[in-house]
Amino acid sequence: MEIAILYLAVVSLISIMLTIYDKGVSRRRKARRISEKALFLWALLGGCAAMYATMLSIRHKTNHKRFMLGLPLLLLLQGGIVWWLCSRNVL
Repeated sequence: MEIAILYLAVVSLISIMLTIYDKGVSRRRKARRISEKALFLWALLGGCAAMYATMLSIRHKTNHKRFMLGLPLLLLLQGGIVWWLCSRNVL
């Protein structure tokens, strides 16, 4: 269980850093942006909640329906998987 929490903490931190970096680059337009595929990959790996909260707090990609609908749906799916695993005493 401790490994799962550590994993989620690391993935969440990376997701937050990528989101903040992409926001900064989008303002300055001097460096290469983080692709949407990469952002979704980190969300899929477990950083969904952190990425969604970060995007809302710094107002990044809030006009992109793909993110504003996709991330909450992914979060519900991930929560359902965790609930199912916990109910089976896997986690």
